[in-house]
Amino acid sequence: MEAAERDSTQDWLLPEDSRPPLLSELEERIDEALIIAKASEKAVMAVGDAAFDAAQQARRAADLAERASAAALSASAAVTQAPPQGDAALHSFSERADRLQMRLRALEGRTRRPGPTSAAAGPRRPGG
Repeated sequence: MEAAERDSTQDWLLPEDSRPPLLSELEERIDEALIIAKASEKAVMAVGDAAFDAAQQARRAADLAERASAAALSASAAVTQAPPQGDAALHSFSERADRLQMRLRALEGRTRRPGPTSAAAGPRRPGG
């Protein structure tokens, strides 16, 4: 066989754009993917913690609203049973009920719009 008929190594080289990545390049890609995955996991945990906190606040607000509703119902029943008088205790009770109602509305507003710092504060649960 003549030398001209033999294959040269250049015949077997792949074009630059179709060569597979080097092992070092694959390792770099894996390292980058791990960094992104860990950052994503931390972000998901922060969002989960914020959602958990919001749910707790909503539960507390619901409990307060339930108690306030029961108190208002019993106060309403007491007012309808009592003769209309200018009683100072009843007036004081009405003022306190109005203040409580304003506080509940303020709490309700906070549970609907969680603050922007709750997600940035990071995990608050033990082991988080």
